[in-house]
Amino acid sequence: MIGDSITDCGRSRDVAEATGDLLGTGYVSLVNALLGATYPKHGIRVVNMGIGGNTVRDLKARWQRDVLDRKPDWLSIKIGINDVWRHFDSNPPPDGWISLKEYEQTLDELIRKTLPGLKGLVLITPYFIEPNRDDPMRKMMDQYADAARGLAVKHKAVCVDTQAAMDEVLKDVPSMSLAQDRVHPNLTGHMILARAFLKQIGYSW
Repeated sequence: MIGDSITDCGRSRDVAEATGDLLGTGYVSLVNALLGATYPKHGIRVVNMGIGGNTVRDLKARWQRDVLDRKPDWLSIKIGINDVWRHFDSNPPPDGWISLKEYEQTLDELIRKTLPGLKGLVLITPYFIEPNRDDPMRKMMDQYADAARGLAVKHKAVCVDTQAAMDEVLKDVPSMSLAQDRVHPNLTGHMILARAFLKQIGYSW
């Protein structure tokens, strides 16, 4: 499971130990715990390869080492929040902000490189914990999420629509009850992500 800080969540930096009890405190750990408790006979080994602050460019730079060389059976990709967020919280980086076109093309390239060796691929959409669809960052995030959904269809991947999952809960609670910055969720927010993930892979409670 590769991605940014939402995936990372304090996981062990020793890749050999980025499993089991050292998977961090987020949705990856929750998914691992539920799979282990329900399907122990399958011997599923979940590995957390998230790195905080990552964009799709960062994933591309470490893809060979952190994905291809590890030869996973299944791969889960969750990327896009920082690609959007940097447009709103910082000056342009030396190589420019990541456009929607670059995001989509780079993610497509990484998928095409990896898909032949996989049994299954899961694409997790980026999200913004903000119910107002006219909010500028929410509007841009929706565009990047649409690109991820389109790639899931193109490559016949499992798509986890985390924005839809968050929106359903936001009908009844304010954004701040899930994440102070509307990006990094608390445990309830991470359970929403884990639940959405497990639902899409056919998990039976």
